[in-house]
Amino acid sequence: MRRLTTTQAPPATILVRLLVGAVFFTEGIQKFLYPADLGAGRLAKIGIPAPEIMGPFVGGVETICGALLILGLLTRFAAIPLLIDISVAIIFTKIPILLGHGFWNFGLPKLQSYGFWSMAHEARTDFCMLLGALFLLIVGAGKKWSIDAHVKSSGSAGGAV
Repeated sequence: MRRLTTTQAPPATILVRLLVGAVFFTEGIQKFLYPADLGAGRLAKIGIPAPEIMGPFVGGVETICGALLILGLLTRFAAIPLLIDISVAIIFTKIPILLGHGFWNFGLPKLQSYGFWSMAHEARTDFCMLLGALFLLIVGAGKKWSIDAHVKSSGSAGGAV
């Protein structure tokens, strides 16, 4: 557990935590607010199995793990499911755009054009979230302004008494 919360990352890491956490948190909430467009309905359109289960599950993961990133609580642990989440999103929604046709059982959205540049445009936020979550997995929450750093400093001070 200590390894999950230990971090030597600079205080500016809060900027990445807030950005990545806020995007996942708000997207997760929207999967519950607008299930037909962003939750189970969207997952059904792209071919995800059991969308009525996966929609709320993905929304819950994004909401909970996004909140953990914002707080800087169990940051590395929270980054792992988000990395899986965004990787699945890229594979199942952006690869078909790159290829210009469906991929496995996953559908192709209606766009004006397909190929590398269309995929790059559609995936810009996804790639930022992927790299941001990967960054947080590697460096942790940061030395300041995170619960992880506070718990570690409290734990080490408590152990010295």
